[in-house]
Amino acid sequence: MASAPFDLAGKTVFVAGHRGMVGSALARRLVKENVELLTVSRSEVDLRDQAAVDEWFAARRPQAVFLAAAKVGGIVANNTLRAEFLYDNLAIATNVIHAAHVNRCEKLMFFGSSCIYPKLAAQPLREESMLTGPLEPTNEPYAIAKIAGIKMIEAYRSQYGSDFISVMPTNLYGRGDNYDPEYSHVVAALIRRFHEAKMSGAKNVVVWGTGTPRREFLFVDDLADACVHLMKSYSSGELVNIGTGEDITIAEFARMVAGTIGYSGEISYDTSRPDGTPRKLLDVSRLMKLGWRAKTSLEDGLKLAYQAYLKEGRRTAE
Repeated sequence: MASAPFDLAGKTVFVAGHRGMVGSALARRLVKENVELLTVSRSEVDLRDQAAVDEWFAARRPQAVFLAAAKVGGIVANNTLRAEFLYDNLAIATNVIHAAHVNRCEKLMFFGSSCIYPKLAAQPLREESMLTGPLEPTNEPYAIAKIAGIKMIEAYRSQYGSDFISVMPTNLYGRGDNYDPEYSHVVAALIRRFHEAKMSGAKNVVVWGTGTPRREFLFVDDLADACVHLMKSYSSGELVNIGTGEDITIAEFARMVAGTIGYSGEISYDTSRPDGTPRKLLDVSRLMKLGWRAKTSLEDGLKLAYQAYLKEGRRTAE
């Protein structure tokens, strides 16, 4: 496993997607690294526009890039907006990675997703499992776009010697999440649903699916810390999974969210909604060998996530 010290201090660092949950967590974490942080809004530069991206990179020439920008969403969004998820994420990856290469960016980190792994891959999911079987159909377009980005990273390392790396986060939650009732991820969806039920005095909360799938959840500020650690210490074409190494059923998780929020009613399951992959647990042994492990427990992280929802989430949910 290759390592090469990369000092972020004093460098210009571009966080692509700084307004998203991952990007904003990275921006908060990078304050500790004494960098010159570069960000750009979508209204200024649409990362799907190759000419605009090329022009911005040529003018700003960032020394390091965290490519966290992506079109993301939960199972319904992935399955409904299939063309958008494929086109937008392919365009963002190809434009930013190539512009970083052309403008001699010293280091770039690309964010994949655990959905790149085959639906029925052996658990826990090892980095080598990618492309060994069929994908989960509901999020196949997003997964294919992310796999293409990972393969671009490998190709640019191989052909040009670029110090580009890829990381594979598990399911994330925390400050800056999206609470849309249809298109959000499971953590944000359940926080909103249980909070609204508590406020209205509802006697029952419906959770999508059967409740049996197992999922792993990582607090987004832990992800940001892991990414800074890897940016500074890791250099290889091999992917690195980022997670906790522990999972929980959706039913158990729903009860935990209900407890965090103080909802005491009943929980039922809408089995007409898709479950998605039966289990998604990442093998994080490579990450631990590189000297990092998650610090925030799920119980503590959910309390922080609920506080964030009360402060900012309801504005984005309305």
